[in-house]
Amino acid sequence: MSFTVVIPARAASTRLPGKPLLDIAGLPMVVRTARQAAQSGADRILIATDHPDILQAAKQHHIEALLTRADHPTGTDRLAEVAEALSLADDAIIVNVQGDEPLIDPRLIDAVAGLLQQHPDAAITTCAAPITDTDTLFDPNAVKVVCDHQQRALYFSRAPIPWARDALADGQQRLAPDLPAWHHIGLYAYRAGFLKTFPQLPPGRLERIESLEQLRALEQGFPIYVHQTQAHPAPGVDTAQDLARVRALLGQK
Repeated sequence: MSFTVVIPARAASTRLPGKPLLDIAGLPMVVRTARQAAQSGADRILIATDHPDILQAAKQHHIEALLTRADHPTGTDRLAEVAEALSLADDAIIVNVQGDEPLIDPRLIDAVAGLLQQHPDAAITTCAAPITDTDTLFDPNAVKVVCDHQQRALYFSRAPIPWARDALADGQQRLAPDLPAWHHIGLYAYRAGFLKTFPQLPPGRLERIESLEQLRALEQGFPIYVHQTQAHPAPGVDTAQDLARVRALLGQK
């Protein structure tokens, strides 16, 4: 199986200014993410950034990088520019790894790439882990996904789905027994041909309501397959607290 990992890295971050270049155990975060992704079966690792400083940091650590436009509305649009710039064939597989995932499991990267290869009808593949606590189920920042029996996504939502009507009839928040609730993990694989199509699709009504970009594909009828893993992913870095936790974990190693 042949695929490319692309790591979009924007310089702007409201919660952590300069996030891609923050030091984690002696390396810029985006570089550490790239090195972790390189442990997967990818043929190529590339950082796609809108800032020369990130481009320079990648090159200093011998990681391929590409300077992209700064006005992309989404990370997927940035990937589409990369697919065009690299002249990738339409059937080439690209895995989007976020630049703030320095502890990402390389096996998950291989899994989403493999799932896309297995399903020629898939436009996108992604992954999810079971929800095992009430806080995650009711947290609007934790995106949930429900799937059919063939691992195709039926819907993504910030709301607690599926809704256990009887268990929640009294208005109390709880995790119903045997609830098939899955926490979406923001790791995606695409075919280059779909990436060229995606920016031309108009944002959908559900996408705007939920503020979830992947709903655009579902609203337009493009199938999304979901790799379901029992292993919960290592923490990413969104806040200063996340940064301290990841630094501590890597410092211990």
